[in-house]
Amino acid sequence: MVVQATVPVLVTLGAHLDGRNVATVRTTLNAALEAAAGDVVLDMGALQFIDASGLGMLTAAHLRAERGGRRLVLRNCSREIRRVLAVTRLHRVLRLDRGRLELTA
Repeated sequence: MVVQATVPVLVTLGAHLDGRNVATVRTTLNAALEAAAGDVVLDMGALQFIDASGLGMLTAAHLRAERGGRRLVLRNCSREIRRVLAVTRLHRVLRLDRGRLELTA
């Protein structure tokens, strides 16, 4: 029997995820999803602002990860970002993590 350990791939966001940079973030995130054997962790600790285009991109990336048998995990979401996710009900769709070490099931 062979057991493969998968290490989550980490992508760190800046202060804004909006129409000005969503294409760049999408490209980076898609490359991470393609390269990852396991989870992709999106560190949102520095994120202060997200608009509808950013939310749409996160949802699309989540679906892409699921289709590939992986998970997109949002880590270090601020209270304000968690509130935006709750208001848009995306907290029910996206996987939020507050910093646990074990991310793969």
